[in-house]
Amino acid sequence: MAWLHLWLGLAAGTVFALVALAGAPLVFHVALLKWQHPGLVGHAPVADGTVLETIVDTWRARGLRTLDLPRRELPVWQGYLEDGSRAYFAPDDGRLLLLRSHHDDALLWLHEFHVELLAGSIGKEILGVIGWIALGLLVTGLYLWWPKVGKWLSSLRWHSSPPARRWRSCHQSAGALLSPLLLLLTLTGVGMVYSNGFRTVLVALLGGGQAPAASHAPPADRIEWHAVLARVDLALPGARVSRISIPAENDGTVVFRARAAGEWHPVGRSEIHANAFGNRTLQVIDATRHAAGIRVHQAIYPLHIGAVGGTAARWLTFLGGLLPSFLLVTGALFWWRRRRVGQA
Repeated sequence: MAWLHLWLGLAAGTVFALVALAGAPLVFHVALLKWQHPGLVGHAPVADGTVLETIVDTWRARGLRTLDLPRRELPVWQGYLEDGSRAYFAPDDGRLLLLRSHHDDALLWLHEFHVELLAGSIGKEILGVIGWIALGLLVTGLYLWWPKVGKWLSSLRWHSSPPARRWRSCHQSAGALLSPLLLLLTLTGVGMVYSNGFRTVLVALLGGGQAPAASHAPPADRIEWHAVLARVDLALPGARVSRISIPAENDGTVVFRARAAGEWHPVGRSEIHANAFGNRTLQVIDATRHAAGIRVHQAIYPLHIGAVGGTAARWLTFLGGLLPSFLLVTGALFWWRRRRVGQA
């Protein structure tokens, strides 16, 4: 088991450490984005129907899929395009403020590497396998470290010398103390790669049932955005309407995401469906009323990005992104020093 832990750690663990390291700064994505582009701040976070109509009419043909409403944290419209790029629009007149993609933006490059190794669906599958191996490394590492009764404190002590013992104690102590954090981040990461499988298991164990059938309105050649925004804003009391799925041409149904009170997901998993004229709410799905299996599944993403627990949770998540690199380096140094001693 020690041999397997060593060589899988040096091979797959290297990829895992790089992926985790890329994900660490993404915990503060919005703050870093505003620091990079100060033109995105200083706006009033107002969702105006006329501005929304201008953005949709101009950018739908260019691949605009979804659009985040202006909010206090990021007071501009944030659009997601089919090619993976993101566009940012002023809330007062809809003018383009910024267009970024992983080809020209460091944060989006890190995001693409973190979620799919810059290789699309194939990279995502490889990442899933690496994630399972990383979970195995964590479990075997804990097994190899597990102390005898009465030896807990001494097993966590960091030694300064000799070098092999120093690096081994650093590796084992850090891994043991922070294993709950690393297990959480790794398991939720794997859960995002294999989202459908995790959902099936969680629903089978905790309940969930069938998703409600979506309601649809008759086709419409125009969307009355002022009326639609006013209606959805009142459809789920206490919720913050956060994202719009851009309807296809002549589609009479407009779907919004909302964050209901008590939801962990930063965008929210609740949904509000309205017709194009804004005079009818077709469907309201309150995510807080889902069965336990669905709620646990929907908690995977916010737990992974440190969205639960405020600033302290974000910094812990950032630390968790650095930890695999620390374990990789200290483990490699321990192996190298021990190898040199053995050769001597």
